[in-house]
Amino acid sequence: MTQVDEGPDSPGVPGILTFGVPTVGEVLAERYELQEHINDDAFGRQVWRGIDVILRRPVAVVLRYPGGEAAVEMLDAAVAASRVVHPHLVDVYDAIDEGNRAYVVREWVDGSSLRELVMESPLDPDRATSVASAVAGAVAAVHATGMAHGNVHPGTVLIGDDGRVVLADARADESATIDGDVRAIGGVLYCALTGHWPKQEAGSNSLPDAVRDPSGVLAAPRQVRGGVPGHLSDLATDVLDPELAPPSADVLAAELGRLDSEQRDSEFFGDGGPLDFNQTRLAEPVTPEARRSVGRKLAVGVAGLVVLALIGLLIVTKVFSGPSGGGQAQLQPPSNGHTSGAPTPAAGQPTQVSLGADQVRIVDPQGDGQERRDADKMVDGNSDTAWETQHYKHGPNFGNTKSGMGVWIDLGAAKKVSLVKIDFTIPGATVQLKAGNTAYPSTSAGDAQTVANYTPIGSVRADAPATTTLLDGNGQSVRYLLVWITSLPQSTDQSDRWQVGIDEIQVLAS
Repeated sequence: MTQVDEGPDSPGVPGILTFGVPTVGEVLAERYELQEHINDDAFGRQVWRGIDVILRRPVAVVLRYPGGEAAVEMLDAAVAASRVVHPHLVDVYDAIDEGNRAYVVREWVDGSSLRELVMESPLDPDRATSVASAVAGAVAAVHATGMAHGNVHPGTVLIGDDGRVVLADARADESATIDGDVRAIGGVLYCALTGHWPKQEAGSNSLPDAVRDPSGVLAAPRQVRGGVPGHLSDLATDVLDPELAPPSADVLAAELGRLDSEQRDSEFFGDGGPLDFNQTRLAEPVTPEARRSVGRKLAVGVAGLVVLALIGLLIVTKVFSGPSGGGQAQLQPPSNGHTSGAPTPAAGQPTQVSLGADQVRIVDPQGDGQERRDADKMVDGNSDTAWETQHYKHGPNFGNTKSGMGVWIDLGAAKKVSLVKIDFTIPGATVQLKAGNTAYPSTSAGDAQTVANYTPIGSVRADAPATTTLLDGNGQSVRYLLVWITSLPQSTDQSDRWQVGIDEIQVLAS
């Protein structure tokens, strides 16, 4: 994909310098091996795909000649960007000045730029809203540090094959302004809806300018393309209107986020995951039965042995019983000795906690919110439904995009937790139980507090070998639990992807 695309021309930007061009296989800073020259951008920089030979991860290398004073703006922008962590900002790994050349090393994104997508066809309104919402959130995070991004345009908005939307390549020159960034978000929405970029730009890959009337007034998106909702058309037009003061980036992000949330369950998401821009790039959705046909059959035998062993250790205080007709096993306390009627728990004896859909949610501090859907399927009593992560490339650690994800559980009141039973869709996850007595907001910041402040209970279960994993809560009295997953098993239907799901979660407590 194009990792840095053409954008608006900047005064004083030199032509692309070709002397001293590196070669394929050259290793920069004894660490970054150059593998393929991708393209040259409008700011005199070469873009390479490379590999970090130490961490064995793909990287994008943005390189310019010369270094020194000529590269100060690029390097300063990279250093500033590296301090802002947000799921919709490209991660910056390194910034190096060698004098005769300078380069920035950042995250490699498999996918396409917004420019490339709309040159084929404008996005449908739902997709356009989601893209603009992601960009607005990223810009708001940059503005919160007191900086402007200065380079928001369709070439720096990247959409990964996995649906992730990220903003790349901030600039630190004097032309970067807060208001300019906000206007550019409106331009991104306008471009996504119409395929036209409402700003002058040059270059071989330039998009057509927006349609204007004879006096130069911008045509609304719904006048350019049929089917654009009036509220989206008006929003894009208002943000771009020079006669109107632009909102702040966080206000615009909140409004776009609200619109995106209303569309979250719309058809374009489907089973393929969030922002599924190109269904042909992903495998067809897999039914729960088909998904488990390989991994689960092999895991059941091992799971049975592990469960029996653990029950033997825990049987003094914890007993499982299930309906004789099959179905999802239920957690139950030990029998009180009666041979007829429903068992009555002794005082203080642990019982299964009744969990409703409003008592579970997904904790994803570094995510974009798209994987928060379907949490209720973990407590619906149906083992054929599941919450699932999306498929991740580049390894089990969520494709190196996040430190983990988890399931937050509200027990309704403080209880002494004895056991948590988790039915994974695929064996092999790394998981740990955490607990606390504070409910933080369901936001990225709140999720980060949950992960940081909840206390681990028991040890980490690395590569859990059984489909059913048992976690001993040690009888601690807490109201909130966090099942924290830090590593994913390999998908059973896509060998180069990693994914996990949870069919059911049950808690035994008193």
